[in-house]
Amino acid sequence: MPSLKGKTLFITGASRGIGRAIGVAAAREGASVVIAAKTSAPHPKLPGTIHDAAEEMERAGGRALAVECDVRSEEQLASAVAKAVGRFGGIDVLVNNASAIFLAGTLETPLKRWDLMHGVNVRGTFAASQACIPHLARSENPHILTLSPPLSLNPRWFASHLAYTIAKYGMSMCVLGMAEELREKGIAVNALWPRTVIATAALNLLGGEEIASHARTPEIVADAAIAILRRGARSCTGNFFVDEEVLREEGVTDLARYAARPGKELMPDLFLD
Repeated sequence: MPSLKGKTLFITGASRGIGRAIGVAAAREGASVVIAAKTSAPHPKLPGTIHDAAEEMERAGGRALAVECDVRSEEQLASAVAKAVGRFGGIDVLVNNASAIFLAGTLETPLKRWDLMHGVNVRGTFAASQACIPHLARSENPHILTLSPPLSLNPRWFASHLAYTIAKYGMSMCVLGMAEELREKGIAVNALWPRTVIATAALNLLGGEEIASHARTPEIVADAAIAILRRGARSCTGNFFVDEEVLREEGVTDLARYAARPGKELMPDLFLD
């Protein structure tokens, strides 16, 4: 399988969590990584900034560009993409990782939270893809990878957190539509979702250390992402991948090393029946 050496990845929301882990994994292969995220100064509750993410990726062996960017802003995205192309000469991969979450019922969800989730999740995915597609079209093996779940109409996924589900499924519908739309251009468009909850700072805020102890580390998603991005774009598109299934296809049979707390029972993630 080819490596990502010399490729340029544009990753939204890469200052922490899964996006950052994907950037570090790509950097280890010699890739250039654009960290397009909002956190340029330390957050009072969440660790990680675009600058220390860039430093970590450079230590891992890649090149990095930290760009402060709110994916809800068309202007900021255009500027971030221009900076990426100016620094690295093009874009080979877009990872739509930026996402907002608020797990509550209809009456408990303030409309400002609805707007945030749909602005970041759906609009952000669509807008980042729109901004990157002209550059991806000039790549030898272009990929769009979106961190969103397989689509399901099982009511259980809508009943408890309708607004969040619609926002995440909006990202998945972008995958479904763009994969077919961009097929003739040779741009792969796929989704990736974890089988279990992932130990990130956001998970700690939602459920505390107890839930995090039943999680896997972000590295399992990162390793699955790298495996997907190595594949030929024309023959690998329109898929809704699950991390552990991707790794098993790659011959990885021991997933215990990804446990956040070895020996703890794993908690399934949302949206997987």
